[in-house]
Amino acid sequence: MVREAFSILLGAQPDIEVVATAEDGAQAVERAGELTPDVIVMDIRMPGMDGIEATRQIASRPGTATKILILTTFNLDEYVYEALRSGASGFLLKSASGVQLAEAVRVLARGEALLAPDITKRLIAEFSRVSPAAKRPTGVRIDALTNRETEVLAHVAQGLSNAEIAQKLVVSEETVKTHFGRILRKLQLRDRTQAAIFAYETGLITPGNAPR
Repeated sequence: MVREAFSILLGAQPDIEVVATAEDGAQAVERAGELTPDVIVMDIRMPGMDGIEATRQIASRPGTATKILILTTFNLDEYVYEALRSGASGFLLKSASGVQLAEAVRVLARGEALLAPDITKRLIAEFSRVSPAAKRPTGVRIDALTNRETEVLAHVAQGLSNAEIAQKLVVSEETVKTHFGRILRKLQLRDRTQAAIFAYETGLITPGNAPR
């Protein structure tokens, strides 16, 4: 019933088309491969393959541009952390309104991460506390970045907006966007959320500390 309700609600939006629904994670992975949707609204707890594993499989496909929005009952629980580490671009509580759900889909479709700066700070700090032994990224190195790119990444991980970073570094906001685009390409990351997690996991900064 919930899945059908979400489908009807989103399908009623003039700028959103629901191309498919899935009963579980395995079906979500299959249909994502067939249809390559712009955005997937993913439940975490499902029978069989859960939303975390489904997110991991979908996000790890080479060249995928699909964004994943995680739906969860509890705000910032351990499942949310793991889903974001697995490639999700944001999360929304199931108690959110229909308007919020539709807007969340639009945000991800635009290529943005659904995490406000203050939420990013709280999320990553808590993630680092509950998951201190998280596996660090492999195949990419922080020293691939220039000094300025490293500065930008550190500020992103602290939850600063592009405008705030531009002010701190005394550059234009467009320059910050350019640097961040290069960071994503060099580190093979999907978005702001993944960049923040990468910065903490590689030890570039630690929760509560200023960029080094």
